[in-house]
Amino acid sequence: MLSAVRTSEDTTLTDGNSFSPVVLASPSSVISQYKFEEEPEIKDIFITVDDPESHITAIETFITYRIATKTTRSEFDSSEFEVRRRYQDFLWLKSRLEDAHPTLIIPPLPEKFSVKGMVERFNDDFIETRRKALHKFLNRIADHPTLTFNDDFKIFLTAQAWELASCKKQGPGLFSRMGQIINAVASSVRGVKNRPDEFTELVEYVDVFSQKLNLLDKITQRIYKEEKDYYESMKEYGPIYTLWSASEEELVDPLKGVAGCIDRCCKATDTLNSKLSGDLIPIIHEYVLYSETLSGVLKRRDQIQAELDTKVEALNNKKVDREALKEEIEKLEDKVECANNALKADWDRWKENTQLDLKGAFINMADSRISHYEECLSTWEAFLSSHMCDLQLDPKQDD
Repeated sequence: MLSAVRTSEDTTLTDGNSFSPVVLASPSSVISQYKFEEEPEIKDIFITVDDPESHITAIETFITYRIATKTTRSEFDSSEFEVRRRYQDFLWLKSRLEDAHPTLIIPPLPEKFSVKGMVERFNDDFIETRRKALHKFLNRIADHPTLTFNDDFKIFLTAQAWELASCKKQGPGLFSRMGQIINAVASSVRGVKNRPDEFTELVEYVDVFSQKLNLLDKITQRIYKEEKDYYESMKEYGPIYTLWSASEEELVDPLKGVAGCIDRCCKATDTLNSKLSGDLIPIIHEYVLYSETLSGVLKRRDQIQAELDTKVEALNNKKVDREALKEEIEKLEDKVECANNALKADWDRWKENTQLDLKGAFINMADSRISHYEECLSTWEAFLSSHMCDLQLDPKQDD
């Protein structure tokens, strides 16, 4: 499992689930040290997102979700909490996690609904899809060995609405965020001169991963649409045979038999489509969003590296106060090493989870396909068997 150490500015993590503290020789050494240990996982926090509720005001309409939390952690004032949160609150939490842990892989949120789809924004399917995604988002944070102990995460789970609103006002101001954006853009323009090869490989991996997952997402969505159209056509197809049987006395049984087979296959197709839309598509799309998250994490790591490179270059040019700059460089070196260690450890954890998630999704897809085709095959085989016997027993066949 993953273990870490945090400085006095960031409380040491001690959770039987994942972490054990490691004492560092000095604060100027590696700020965060990560290692893997074999320890039993003990889940001490359980989170559920449910009960969507619509709110209509004079200026907007929005949905809130109930967040129910049960925990045995001593840092919580109670063992159970229940609050209501809207999508904007989840965005705030994600932003705060990125600020506090710039080189950790923060789970993605479902996208904000596009303008062209506003008509469908509050239909039942959309609300349920978002609820599941928000539930997964919070539970991925809860299962993360570092993010689960973030103070803002605790506030999100426990604070009343007015308390959360007060916390939001205390976040980074507009000018602070503009400064971060400007620094990020400047870093991308300058480039990173001393990026370690392993992180260059990660950048290349993420580019390929993003391309493949985006293509897979598009094709899967197209397959789902085609199979849904196929299902709708089958719903109209079966009744035609039933109506036809009313005017064909000698073909009543086979026509009704075909209608029954189509009806059963139609239901099997509907089940298959439900599993495709409920299991495979969300997983693939989540990892499309993860690819964007990974790109952002790598850019933030490069930004820290670029800041260090700039200071080192200034020192070499001898145009500034050398002693003051050396102290800044030492702090930045620690910051870069901390960022690198955090990202490498989190990357390994993310890769392991990714493999398990995608493997499970593909196996479920294969099982669903096999079950669908076996059910349809047995349906038509039973039809053939019964009507082939009728043909053999029909004396008219001897003429």
